[in-house]
Amino acid sequence: MKYMLLIYGNPASQQAIADAVDDVMAEVDALMKELTESGELAGGQALAEPAASRTVQVRDGVPVVTDGPFLEAKEFLAGYLIVECDSLERATEIAARWPDARLCAMEVRPIIDEVS
Repeated sequence: MKYMLLIYGNPASQQAIADAVDDVMAEVDALMKELTESGELAGGQALAEPAASRTVQVRDGVPVVTDGPFLEAKEFLAGYLIVECDSLERATEIAARWPDARLCAMEVRPIIDEVS
């Protein structure tokens, strides 16, 4: 089963990561190496800051584009990781080891199989 691990951040968590970037990246690199070697890593990427985003909505057939995220919130989606593992419990274990889980939050969500 594939799971998307949604990495959430906020200004305080991002500052904490910046303050300890070498230690955090060493931890992330070790976990990524482990997941690659086990075959559980299916993809992932960090995202640009929320201010760089756009929200697109179509109303009465007309696209309405606004700068910034869809919701105004202190927390924001900072990145994602896709893992392929045997269970929700294993995906949750991986999320709990990600540094951002200690600083803000991680969401674990099953990915629905594509229909062929």
